[in-house]
Amino acid sequence: MTDHFLLISGDVAVSLFAGIIVIALLFGFIIYFLLSYRNKQKDYNLSQLQKEEINDQKIILEKTLMELKATQTQLIHHERMASLGELTAGIAHEIQNPLNFVNNFSEINQEMIEELKVELRGGNLDEVIAIANDLQQNEEKINHHGKRADAIVKSMLQHSRTNTGERQLTDINVLCDEFLKLSYQGLRAKDKTFNAVPTSIVLTTHFDPDLPKINVSQQDIGRVMLNLFNNAFYAVNQKSKTGATNYKPEVSVSTSAENGQLVIKVKDNGIGISDAIRDKIMQPFFTTKPTGEGTGLGLSLSYDIVVKGHGGSIQVNSVDGKGTEFIVILPA
Repeated sequence: MTDHFLLISGDVAVSLFAGIIVIALLFGFIIYFLLSYRNKQKDYNLSQLQKEEINDQKIILEKTLMELKATQTQLIHHERMASLGELTAGIAHEIQNPLNFVNNFSEINQEMIEELKVELRGGNLDEVIAIANDLQQNEEKINHHGKRADAIVKSMLQHSRTNTGERQLTDINVLCDEFLKLSYQGLRAKDKTFNAVPTSIVLTTHFDPDLPKINVSQQDIGRVMLNLFNNAFYAVNQKSKTGATNYKPEVSVSTSAENGQLVIKVKDNGIGISDAIRDKIMQPFFTTKPTGEGTGLGLSLSYDIVVKGHGGSIQVNSVDGKGTEFIVILPA
């Protein structure tokens, strides 16, 4: 009787132990399911957030295009451009490149989000992560080209403004020296290839110690000088990359007072300007730099500031492959 009771108790214990194991397994499965669901929900929320970011980028670009159209209208009203046809063509060319990139990547991301949803439903976390990484890279590209379009619009707004700034008596020698150093240090910090020039760039200044102060907009004339210095450094940097024998890059600036006028000369021994394009360099949106490195508004804006804003003139002397000299003349 006792043996029979012990046998029954043993069976009950085994059954109880088996039940506990089953409950534990079931509980573990539930925890795993909840964690998996939580991760999927997190990835889904991420995909939705990225979708919203894409839409935000498209809204920003649409706003940028609206500003661009407003700027174009302002340019026409103030007759700041010599040719409306050239302006329209330049705008279309400059804005179309980043716009195409944004539209293409946006469409790709829309398709990838749908793929992400499918993978989420299937529980393929590795695929989800891979798609999310691709979406992130595309977002970075969209952001880059959106900023590119924004920079173009800002340059146009700056180019079309009617007020050239408050004028005050200015020491042009000090102004040129400051912006020469600013340009040099700025390009060194921005362009890694600029630091890789085999031979150090020689900076030469010849400032007239008796130069009179003149009444100009420091901000505007400073912008002119900065643009001319940037172009000069770019020219010598490009020539250095060609590996020219015994080449020593040099950028110089000089000032003088001549016949009631103040003369500023910015000279370089860089790549020079060919005869074929010399007459075009002051045109809006004309640039010889690669896409993304220049909007083509620098010299056009400089021309407007010097000629239309201050009643001066800008001359250019250049020999292709030898160097370029810009001469800014301001009434003293």
